[in-house]
This record gives sequence, structure tokens and C-alpha cells, in this order.
Amino acid sequence: MSTSAIRTTKVQPLRPPETEPADKMSGPGYLARAVTLHLAGKREEALKQLQRAIASNEASAEIYRAMAHIQFEMGDFKEAGKSYKILTQVKPQYAMGWFNLAVCLERQGSWDDASEAFHSSSTLDNKHLDSHLGLGVCHLRLEDPKSALFSFERCLELSPDHEDALFGKAAALQSLGHTDEASKLYQRILERDPDSEESLSNLIMIGMSKEDFDMVREYSERLLEVHPDATVALEGLAAWACAAGEHSLTAKFCTLLVSAVPAHFEGWFNLALAHQKSGRWQQSAEAYEEAVKLRPQSSEAYTNLGIVREQIGDLTGARNAYDRAIQANPEALAPIWNIALLLEHSNQLEDAERWYKTVLEKAPKEEEARFRLGYLRLQREDHRGAVEAFEGCLRYRQQWPEAQANLALAYTGIGDRDRAERLYEKMLEADTKNLDALRGLASLAIQASDFDTALELHVRLIDLGERTAEVLYNTGLMYEKAGQADKAVRLYRDALVQKPDMPEALLNLGRNLEAAGKSEEARTCWTKALEAEPALAQGYFGPAID
Repeated sequence: MSTSAIRTTKVQPLRPPETEPADKMSGPGYLARAVTLHLAGKREEALKQLQRAIASNEASAEIYRAMAHIQFEMGDFKEAGKSYKILTQVKPQYAMGWFNLAVCLERQGSWDDASEAFHSSSTLDNKHLDSHLGLGVCHLRLEDPKSALFSFERCLELSPDHEDALFGKAAALQSLGHTDEASKLYQRILERDPDSEESLSNLIMIGMSKEDFDMVREYSERLLEVHPDATVALEGLAAWACAAGEHSLTAKFCTLLVSAVPAHFEGWFNLALAHQKSGRWQQSAEAYEEAVKLRPQSSEAYTNLGIVREQIGDLTGARNAYDRAIQANPEALAPIWNIALLLEHSNQLEDAERWYKTVLEKAPKEEEARFRLGYLRLQREDHRGAVEAFEGCLRYRQQWPEAQANLALAYTGIGDRDRAERLYEKMLEADTKNLDALRGLASLAIQASDFDTALELHVRLIDLGERTAEVLYNTGLMYEKAGQADKAVRLYRDALVQKPDMPEALLNLGRNLEAAGKSEEARTCWTKALEAEPALAQGYFGPAID
């Protein structure tokens, strides 16, 4: 008979289960309580439970994901991003963690960081369309349309009719300058969604870039049907009207634009420009004044304000505007130019010269300023200064007849008749019908008492249509000196047709008529000469009395 063996080892006493303290909870417990609170709409309390889990060293990927989710719901994208960042460190292969981190960064405008997170997400899950879409948007924001195009095309491989991806691809193509392809995609979107404001807006912009103003008008009008105050549509219609030369329409659309968006600088500027082109100077000035309130550093707006103030006759206001334009942009030439012209028109010639010199200091090749400088010096009879200026003009533009003619006058003024004559002859070689050259040579011939040459040149001037009273009179005088009275009388009469009260022509015509026995007509001429120039009566009854 066998018996059971007796255990000699000591039996351990049973241990009662350990109870946790009331405030001790596991990670899943915290998570469960947070879910319950979240379901009850108590987000803040739910978030506190998750934060306690982390403080109790009970954190896990689930805890961080839940906390980030609630923070995102509460609109705290910065804190949500921090939580998702930790989640990606805990679970670096979790694609949605990277995606949600990217979304948080995107909401904060951190496009570089968001781009990296979207890239990680799309790499871990290559078929997650929204990751590719988000990456494409970031590339557009970072002005990398080529990379954006790649991302949007990947989206369309996954979903060929995805509207956001189609729009993104169109925007990328538009940025790359492929406007025809972009237009087709926007039109494809409009076939499905005729009220797509973004597509209509971008088609307007494409039309503007191509200067296809019929296209601009078409899509602007369509956009206004959807959104009556759409800024880009009003801008588009204003541009269309401006291109068509319809200044009143331009003003109309710009007025609507600034009514909808009172702080729209370009709207005020273009409204002012439309009024300016229509000659509505006061309305133009008022609009430019609104523009400079919005953008005090706009040199162009202040310059144009100065121009219209000149037209109104407000010369002081014009000068103030030009001064403000220079303060806004000391390198701008236009306001300096306009101050010089303003001073010239006000007959402040020396001051005007100083401003033209300032133009030339900033832009030595600004030949028109050099020309005006020479012209002012001619007016002041500073012939040597004029020679310097006009020779400078011809260094920059050798074939410049007006500068050549004025240089020849300046040479004449300093007594260098030979150089003046050579210059006039050079002008005639380039253009046998150059009236300035013919007049100049005729004047030199008269000064040299070479009346035969002078007469020949005057006849050429008349044949070319130069029938001013002075040319006709001088030709008649030279015919009279040559003993050809009939031709002289005819030319004096022709001169009086151009200038009926020309006293010299009346006197000489009367003298020739008297010699021809036409005393009555001669006396009529002399009477008219005295009416035109009473001083001719001096000496009629004898030598002047001292």
C-alpha cells in the first residue's frame, strides 16, 4: 500500500490584494475619465485629467493624442502642436501624428515646419491624400510652385476629380507662368461649381497678366454676380475700362471699389488718374489726397497730385506736393523734373536751372534735362553755358536736330559764326528740308550782308511752306533791295495776310505803292501803320526835336 508523500516545504500564507490610494490612477483610467468628460462636453476638465496623467508619469501615446485633440478643438493650436510634437517623438512611425502636427503648424502660419511635418506624414502613408494636399499648399505659401505642382499631381493620382487638388495644381501652374493650362483647370472647376469665387478671381488675374481685357471683363462680371462687392472683380472692370480708354467708366468702377474698401490705395490712385486723364482736375486732386493719406510714402501719388494742382492753378500746393514726393523718395526724378518745369513756367529761370542740374547729378544721361538747361541759358543769353549744355546733349544723341539748332544759335551768340554755319550745313546734309537749318543760315547771311544768299534761303523756306509774316516780310525787303519791286509788293501783301497790323510791312508796302503812283492806297497803309505803332509819328514833320 502506498501512501502519499508528505510535503516538507513550508506553505506560504495568502496575501490580500493591495489597494491603491484613492488618488492613484493608471494611464487607462485617466484616459477613460477624460473620454467620459469629453463626451459630456467638459473639455477643460477632460484636459485636466490628461495633464494629471502626465504629471503622474502615466503618459502614453494615447494620452498625448487625446490631449492634442482636445487642445485643437479648443483652438489652442500652439499647445496642440506641442502635444502632437511629443506624440511624433513617442511614435515616430505614426503618420497621423505627423499630419495633425502639420495642421497645427499650418494654422499658426509656420509654413516651413508644417511642410516638413506634411512631408513626414506623406512619406509614412503615401496614399494619404490630405498629406499631399497640405504639402502642396505649404509649397505654394513658400513660393515653390514647382514642388507644389508635384504634390498636387500626386493627389490627383489618388483622386482625379479632387476639386482642391485641381485648384492647387491650377494655382501652381499659374505661378509658373503656364496660364493657358491653369485657365483650363479653373474652367473645369467652374463647370462643376459655377460660383467658385477663387477660380473666377484667378481667371481675372490671368486675364490681367495677359492683358486680355475681354477675359478680364467676362470673369469680373461673373464674379460680381456671385459676390457684388468682390474687390478683384471691381479692380478687373476698372482695368478693362482703363485699357479701353473709357475714363468715365474707370472712375465709376474705382468709385465702387473705394466705397467697398475705403482703405484701397490703388483704388483711390486709379480713380485720381482716371479723373486726371479726363481733365477733371479738382476731383483728381481730391482722390490723390485720399491716396496719400493711406500711403504717405507714395512718391508717385504726391507727384501726380502736384501735376493736377498745377492744372488747377495752385502753384504753391503743387510745389508742396513735389517736395513731399522728394521726401518720400529722394531718388525719384519725376518730382525734381516737375519742380524745374514749374519754376521755368513761372519765369524763375535761374532757380529752374539749379533743379535741372540736380536732375543731371542724379541721372547724367537724362538728355532732356540737359536740353532744358541749355535752352534756359540761351534765354538768359548765357551763350557759353548754352554751348556746354547742347554739346553735352549731342554727346549722348548725335542726331538731335533741335539740340543742333540751339547749339548753332549759341555758337552765333559767342561770335563763332564758322562753327554755327558748319553745324547748320551738317543738319541740311541729314535733311535738306530742315527749316531750323535754313532759317539759321539765312540769319547768318543777313548778318554778313550776303543778301543774295539770304534771299535764296528765304525763297527755299517759303517753298517748303514756311510762310510766317517775318519770313515773307524779309523776303520782300530783300527783293526790294535787289530792285524787284513787284515781287517785294506781293510779299509785303502776303506778310500782311499773316499779320495785318505788321507796321514794317505796312510802311514798306506804302512806300512802294507811292512810288508806283498809288498814293491813296499808300496813305491807307501808312495810316494803319501809325495805328499799329504810334511811335512812327515821331519825325513825320521834321527831324526829332531834342
